[in-house]
Amino acid sequence: MATTGPVTPEAPFEPSQPPVIEGFSPSVYSTSEGFKEKFLRKTRENPLVPIGCLGTAAALTYGLYCFHRGQSQRSQLMMRTRIAAQGFTVVAILMGVAASTLKSRP
Repeated sequence: MATTGPVTPEAPFEPSQPPVIEGFSPSVYSTSEGFKEKFLRKTRENPLVPIGCLGTAAALTYGLYCFHRGQSQRSQLMMRTRIAAQGFTVVAILMGVAASTLKSRP
């Protein structure tokens, strides 16, 4: 039979306190950031994403306006433009993620 040394009881779990993780300091990340500050920071980090979103919204709005007025050719063109703008936005997001990943590497 194997005997172990004296067992020291661990501190009880306290749900109101954050867990202590070695090498992690939660105080660094605890700054409260409002919607406006976060939006401006993200826009500065990757300005092509809001441009793509605005282009998508503009093409959709104008395409729906043309559809309502009966201009089917222009409406089709604007819907195709919307798809291109959405593709541009997705590519901008992926490039932003790749750039931030490469920047964070040591």
